[in-house]
Amino acid sequence: MAQKRDYYEVLGVQKNATDEELKRAFRKLAKQYHPDANPNNKEEAEKKFKEVNEAYEVLSDKQKRQMYDQFGFDGPQGFGGNQGGGYYSYGSGFDGFGGFSDFGDFGDLGDIFSSFFGGGATRSRSSNGVRRGADLKVAIEITFEEAYLGVEKEITISRNEQCSECRGTGAARGTSAEKCSVCNGTGKIRQVVTTPFGQMATQKVCNTCNGSGKVIKQPCEKCHGKGIVKKTVKLKVKIPEGIDDGQTVVLKGEGEIGSNGGPKGDLYIVVRIRRHSIYTRKAEHVLCDIPITITGAALGTELEIPMVDGTKEIYRIPEGTQTGTKFTIKNKGFKSVNGNWRGDFVFTVVVQTPKKLTKEQRILLTELAKTMSEQPPIKKRGIFG
Repeated sequence: MAQKRDYYEVLGVQKNATDEELKRAFRKLAKQYHPDANPNNKEEAEKKFKEVNEAYEVLSDKQKRQMYDQFGFDGPQGFGGNQGGGYYSYGSGFDGFGGFSDFGDFGDLGDIFSSFFGGGATRSRSSNGVRRGADLKVAIEITFEEAYLGVEKEITISRNEQCSECRGTGAARGTSAEKCSVCNGTGKIRQVVTTPFGQMATQKVCNTCNGSGKVIKQPCEKCHGKGIVKKTVKLKVKIPEGIDDGQTVVLKGEGEIGSNGGPKGDLYIVVRIRRHSIYTRKAEHVLCDIPITITGAALGTELEIPMVDGTKEIYRIPEGTQTGTKFTIKNKGFKSVNGNWRGDFVFTVVVQTPKKLTKEQRILLTELAKTMSEQPPIKKRGIFG
């Protein structure tokens, strides 16, 4: 299989392109490569058109663009989804060329296609076509340690699923939906309207069948003719080690059910990480403060440093260590979600001055003070500070 081209390269824009720049690039290329505009090279044009559509569908969506910028096409390796795909995935989302049933799905781009391909008629979206289910979005909270080590969580969501009684037909068991006699099963009614500029053919959704092309005379009692029912389901999701606050895990095919045989949508899980009382995070590095005594700082000492995974590291602090000094333990930070490397564990020494002294401690410190200057020398500043 040929390797995919970078989406920004496909649209011919920079990675910092604005939404408006993306839209302009997409309009230009969609016109250029639409198969109807390339009758002599339709197969190659269709491939280009699909590629442009896919790139724009991802980059025009803020959330998908953020994930693409961070994880690329496939996302972290080894994330297998419930349907065999990666957790981080991007679908083309165009029917025929991946999921849009007509140019109405392009929003304000529909006018461009209508005028380009000679459309005088207004297009309307039909509800009897195959359509992908809606995506769902939930948020979960995990601990700092769970983000560090990775964890499997069970989540509960509410979503529409196919009615088990009528198997999604909406008709009572033993019956079936009938073709709408008003629109002849098309879901649309064609009208000719006279305007000052002449007659114009338009289409509108059939009011009798609401665009489905079918009429149910005996609705299913369980779903009341809708073909879908609301259900609460539990799902297991693998949170990869190293995930950061605000990042999203995607379960493919776990969103809303599609219509008329269309695929299910996806489930977006936004991860929130609970604040820790000791550790903080900066990129893939773990940061924390480690208190030491005055004598330990002056004479040097061995410290037992608690790691995020529950282990401990012995670290030798040199004599004369000042408060605020930072020390680094290599490769003990977070694992990179999109790479095979780890950050570091960086701790800052905080020298603690005792608030209460025993009589013996006071005598010893007094004797020590006699051997030292009571006032440390003040560094003189230059004439300009």
